[in-house]
Amino acid sequence: MAGSDAGRRLDLVLADRIAGFSRTRLARHIGAGAVTLNGKPCAPSQKVRPGDVVLWTEPPARATELRAEPIPLHIVYEDAHLVVVDKPPGLVVHPAAGHEDGTLVNALLAHCRDLRGIGGELRPGIVHRIDKDTSGLLVVAKDDETMNALAADFKVHRIRRLYEALVVGRPARAAGRIETLLGRDPNQRKKFSIKVKRGKRAVTHWRTVEALGKTSRMEAELETGRTHQVRVHFAALGCPLLGDTTYGRPPRDEALRAIARQLGRQALHARRLGFSHPKTGEWMEFESPPPEDFMNALLALRRLV
Repeated sequence: MAGSDAGRRLDLVLADRIAGFSRTRLARHIGAGAVTLNGKPCAPSQKVRPGDVVLWTEPPARATELRAEPIPLHIVYEDAHLVVVDKPPGLVVHPAAGHEDGTLVNALLAHCRDLRGIGGELRPGIVHRIDKDTSGLLVVAKDDETMNALAADFKVHRIRRLYEALVVGRPARAAGRIETLLGRDPNQRKKFSIKVKRGKRAVTHWRTVEALGKTSRMEAELETGRTHQVRVHFAALGCPLLGDTTYGRPPRDEALRAIARQLGRQALHARRLGFSHPKTGEWMEFESPPPEDFMNALLALRRLV
């Protein structure tokens, strides 16, 4: 160890020197015998001295309890560090209560044979999520270093995400910017609301792509990425997503109600995703056309004009 590390705790020294691993996780490695100090087992709190020799061997990721399932996936891009998926509507991203299997994570466990693990567990790293009934692009990490780098870019808004939506109504302007707080609705905990005293800053840039009589085809570019952000912000504009039963009401027009019923979900698609590759620094951008159900709804709306 260098002289500048003299007197410092071993777990702190390792955390400074090993990218992608937290102090807590490295302390677990030390306790599991993955770290030696001068050839001997050691403790996380042990102080290092000049000339000490510290050896760290990353332990293999432990098997996950999640089940791998051969669910068909549309892989847009994949390399040794990450995978970009075009998620179909109806597919839950991560296992949770009520959705223990049949998710994107289960599908990726079967697809990816080169996972190196996230947090010491052999599973894919979900960097960001999109709703079950929203379709489109998302990036998934295969290792901790990639996961941490992408998460940091999301936090400082260096990821480009553009959504396409069909909405009920016509905004007063052709384009605009919405900035609000966004948090749990105090009265309905499964919903999110801008009418909160405390919440997270949420910013959406939007524009109308096509006016369709009583409806509109719109784009939303996210400056921040909060849960249900596009759905809540478009509802706040007075233009809820077609088919969104949580933040909108059934259209008064019977023809629109029929189109929404046929669609069977909110008309929202994550069309474009751009980011800097954590390993190479190369800017990568992907685009996905809306799926068939979305396009069928768009064509039906055009016929009503």
